[in-house]
Amino acid sequence: MRRSRLIRKIIVYAVYILLLTTFQVSFPGIISLSGLRSDLMFVFTVLVSYMFGFKDGMIVGLIIGVIRDYFTAPSVIGLDGNIASSAGIGILVMILAAVTGSSFFTKRIERNFILAFLAVITASLIYKAAGHLIIYLWSSVISGYEYSVVLKDVILRSVMPQTVLNLMFAVPLYPILKFAGPYKKGVNPAILSAGSGEDSLWLTI
Repeated sequence: MRRSRLIRKIIVYAVYILLLTTFQVSFPGIISLSGLRSDLMFVFTVLVSYMFGFKDGMIVGLIIGVIRDYFTAPSVIGLDGNIASSAGIGILVMILAAVTGSSFFTKRIERNFILAFLAVITASLIYKAAGHLIIYLWSSVISGYEYSVVLKDVILRSVMPQTVLNLMFAVPLYPILKFAGPYKKGVNPAILSAGSGEDSLWLTI
């Protein structure tokens, strides 16, 4: 029985990862707002870690992070003034997404769709805000280049639209994962087992 559940989980996750990454890379402009597009890989990682636990989220995040770095690694201006690829950022982002998603659950709170969406909103806000802060520090402090984007534009044209787009994708994805996800009845039995402390590790986050 355990082997069949493991095979089912691997196949289902593989299908979701393949479909979502292919869709995001091949059709980036279909779900867009203010020039931004919904980050399907990011939302999927947050929801998986929230719904099925940190371990699932971490494994999925690592795989998606590698794919993300391979296809869409962001470019940065190095200290020598040349543009270089920042491989490894995708993996880091997805690991942090898994940590954030799993931190929204404790044994005293039942997993539900409201907290799932709250996890996506919070993770998106942190991701975008931290990204702009890092870019600002790297450009202005380390590289010595002027960072001309004002705070108002960052909030209204980047952080908020991205959060709305991610939430729009999370709304249909949550029930899909619930009823057609890697676990029957949408519940990871390892989390429900007696004495399981997987998520309790993140109560202090």
